[in-house]
Amino acid sequence: MTSVKEFRVDEPATADALGRGRFVFTDAYSVFDWGQMPDAIPRKGASLCAMGAFNFELLEDEGVPTHYRGVADPGRDADAGGEGEPEAVPLADATAPPTEMAIDLTQVPDLPYEGPEAGYDYDAFHAAGGENYLVPLEVVFRNRVPVGSSLRRRADPADFGLDAELGIDAAEWPDEPVDLPEPVVEFSTKYEQQDRYLTREEADRIAGKADVDALASLARDVNLTVTERAESAGFVHEDGKIECLYADGELRVADVVGTFDENRFSYGGRGISKEVVRQWYKANDPAWVESVKEAKESVAGREIDDWRELCERDPEPLPPAVVEAVSNLYAAGTNAYTGREWFDVPDIEAALDAVDEL
Repeated sequence: MTSVKEFRVDEPATADALGRGRFVFTDAYSVFDWGQMPDAIPRKGASLCAMGAFNFELLEDEGVPTHYRGVADPGRDADAGGEGEPEAVPLADATAPPTEMAIDLTQVPDLPYEGPEAGYDYDAFHAAGGENYLVPLEVVFRNRVPVGSSLRRRADPADFGLDAELGIDAAEWPDEPVDLPEPVVEFSTKYEQQDRYLTREEADRIAGKADVDALASLARDVNLTVTERAESAGFVHEDGKIECLYADGELRVADVVGTFDENRFSYGGRGISKEVVRQWYKANDPAWVESVKEAKESVAGREIDDWRELCERDPEPLPPAVVEAVSNLYAAGTNAYTGREWFDVPDIEAALDAVDEL
């Protein structure tokens, strides 16, 4: 199980063929790479499943290859008893918000950690994966640099063509979100205990047989499709990421695409993503946030790579009012983005107002 969704195998992948399986989306959530947090957000799992399926089907229409095969209709015949592989249907045929997504499976080899000097053994990963594996990278795309973006710590505005002609100090980021002249694509690690941004050369080595230029091109295609849909529904698509599988020389978009967990959106100038929860913890449980930061820093140079073992505090649960507001935000945002009233919740403006009052 991942931190927010269960992973079920119906037919295992092999060295020669893709398998078949399912994501089962739960109401769990994760921030700051912690893993599953102490409480749950109702309707979150169904929101992510519906929104992800909607975007996968948009990508299919654009000819972008993916691992998506449909969703399980929660209203399917009860005589199936929940056993075996449920029938996969298009999202439009689902009679209620789905929580299960049918997918093609690839191999996910172990990534050995060899200690602070040797680091992670990607050669072993690729030897096990062969011609059929999940690329151990996240491909990040950015259209805008919001205030909370890590890009502000790692680069200057001038690095992206932002300068005085555009009303921006080339050496210092302003205090408000900045639109980029062109989308930026970056690579970060997928299976290391701490996400690490990579140079193009590092990404090329870690990707194995998958081509980094092709990965970047696929990310731009996904970004364009999600950005156009977001704009038509009244959103601004700020940034996001994809993961990909490599099978017999072909790249396909994997995991989930264009949700409020994977991507940052805004609506009427107000942000809609799990960044809302991150900011709540920064303001209301700063001791835990600082403990996470210190643990991530202190794991460097040790024989272990799991920084959570060094964290001295656990996160506090969210207050019920915060849980309800964030739940309504996910659900209302999904209604607005997909153009279908999946959930009986206040509209997106009212949901944003409630979050602003937290």
